[in-house]
Amino acid sequence: MRTPYGAECPFYYADYYRGRETQACRLIERTLSGGAWKPFLCATCPVPRIVQANACPHLALEARVTKTWLGLREQVRVYAVCTLRLVEVERPEIGCGECHLHRSLPPGSVCQ
Repeated sequence: MRTPYGAECPFYYADYYRGRETQACRLIERTLSGGAWKPFLCATCPVPRIVQANACPHLALEARVTKTWLGLREQVRVYAVCTLRLVEVERPEIGCGECHLHRSLPPGSVCQ
């Protein structure tokens, strides 16, 4: 679904049917202690870029609302894990780097 700032995000949800005004980030909602989501967070959220750049089915994302260094602003922090290798992914846009090496995986488990 398209966020209020124009990016396609699979985790953003909005419902305006018959007067409802429901907006939510399902990624932040499903993360334990993810924080309180607000629509302005979509402006700088890295999740739409990550999902667009990396279509690996083994990439699991978590997101939290955190404060910046001085505590003046809020932002979304993303934590990514490769569920195939069970390693933390430093740069989720690229991936773990091991899923796409055909020789390092068992047959039939290569990412598309």
